[in-house]
Amino acid sequence: MLPYGSPEEIGVIQLAWLGDSVWELHQRLRHVHFPLKSKELHLSVVNEVKAKSQSKSLSQIEHLLNENEIDLIRRARNKTKRYPKSSDPTIYSRATGFETLIGWLFLKDPKRLSTLFEYLEIKMH
Repeated sequence: MLPYGSPEEIGVIQLAWLGDSVWELHQRLRHVHFPLKSKELHLSVVNEVKAKSQSKSLSQIEHLLNENEIDLIRRARNKTKRYPKSSDPTIYSRATGFETLIGWLFLKDPKRLSTLFEYLEIKMH
């Protein structure tokens, strides 16, 4: 499924919103075979999709990113003005950058997204 219009017409915050859901779905797919109760599955996924975990994931792939991807993350970080009071602004803005990258790659280059997800899988084990 593709959104109406081209990815270039989508703002970085909207890309982050999309990327957040793609990342959560990826984590759910990782956990779906675990023989856990629904609540336990939910909590294990929530742990992976919170800002601190997303910021850490970004740290693990930053050295693999090209100039355009780094610029996209920078633009998203600069656009992040509001953040939860309980969150560190640096971690939250890095997480927003990560989500934006995920959203962008989901729409523009799913193969690249898959490669980065595979790299993160290796790092998680």
